[in-house]
This record gives sequence, structure tokens and C-alpha cells, in this order.
Amino acid sequence: MIPILGLMIPILSIVVVCIVLIIAIMGQHKERMAMIEKGVDAPQFSQKGKSNPHQVAKWGMLLVGVAVGLFVGGIMARYTVIAEPVAMFSMTFLFGGLGLLIFYYTIGRHAKPE
Repeated sequence: MIPILGLMIPILSIVVVCIVLIIAIMGQHKERMAMIEKGVDAPQFSQKGKSNPHQVAKWGMLLVGVAVGLFVGGIMARYTVIAEPVAMFSMTFLFGGLGLLIFYYTIGRHAKPE
């Protein structure tokens, strides 16, 4: 009985998440249709396209930093006496933070505030 339960938990959790997402999307669709029928101008429809162009650079630098941190953490775990979880977590956060600092000093502080 236990192995079947262990198999059903991930399957059921995925099904439940999908059902919740479908219900949320259907509710949002009904709300928008009601707004259109009433003739209400919905400002959130037009503002959805606005985004900060520097967000992509920030996320890119963060993820590159995390990847480098994982790589260096793996090397440190293999060739030093530092335990693997300590090396992985510390290097991931260190290089992720360095990626964000590099973003700030190269792009972030020159960007115009909106």
C-alpha cells in the first residue's frame, strides 16, 4: 500500500495544481468578459506589455552567477575538505550576489527611475 501511495502523491499534486490553474484562468476570463459587456475600460489589459528592459540583464547575470557558483562549489567539494552542501550553498549565494552587484555597477545605477 505504501509504494502505491508514494506514487500517487506526486501525480495527484500535479493534477490538483493543474485544476487550480484552470479554475483561476477561467475566473479571470469570466471577469474580463463581464468587464467588456459592461463597457468598462480595463487599464490592466494595456499595461501588461510594459516591462523593464533591464530585468532581463539582471536575471541573466544572477543566473550566470548561480551557475558559476555551482561549478566552483562542485570543484571545492571535490578538491578541498569542505563538505559538499556547504561548498555548493556558499558558492551559489556568493556568485549569485556577485552577479547582482555586477549588474548594479554596470547597468542598474545608470538606469532611469520610472
